[in-house]
Amino acid sequence: MGKATETKAAAHALFQDAMQGVTPLQCDRVAFPKPRLTPFPRQRYLDEALVYEDMLSENYDPAELETGEELVFVRPGVQHSVLQKLRRGHFSVTAELDLHGMVVSVARVEVADFLRYCHHNNIRCARIVHGKGYGSWQKQPVLKNKLNHWLRQRDEVLAFCSARPVDGGTGAIYVLIKRS
Repeated sequence: MGKATETKAAAHALFQDAMQGVTPLQCDRVAFPKPRLTPFPRQRYLDEALVYEDMLSENYDPAELETGEELVFVRPGVQHSVLQKLRRGHFSVTAELDLHGMVVSVARVEVADFLRYCHHNNIRCARIVHGKGYGSWQKQPVLKNKLNHWLRQRDEVLAFCSARPVDGGTGAIYVLIKRS
């Protein structure tokens, strides 16, 4: 008998001692769980496909394009569709204020009075013409930037955006006013 056989016999004896009192299993097969399929984000792929389709299509709304000169503001809670309708000129403009030639201090008072008037008279949509600033000494819009700041502070203003080109373009804005 070789040394390898003696080692195997000793290991077998040790194993038999360790297994005393253990009941053997009746079945020697192990049931493996069925492999789960990896989740497939079908809706994400469909959404991405729609985005690609929209990007490659030639259907676009000119009111959705921004050149960087437009003013756009919408208060939280106002639906995006309301802003789209305002940008497209779907609201009837029933009051207008022209700020051409006014200095900032006078224009601020005029805007406050105009908004107060519109709110108390249930005027829903108004247009404020501020000009493009070509008459200023720096050829930059002064009243436009001030108006952007002032209107954001007014509670009665729900949204505003630059007007369509036929109504003054980036030299005027539509203002959506809260009902009184």
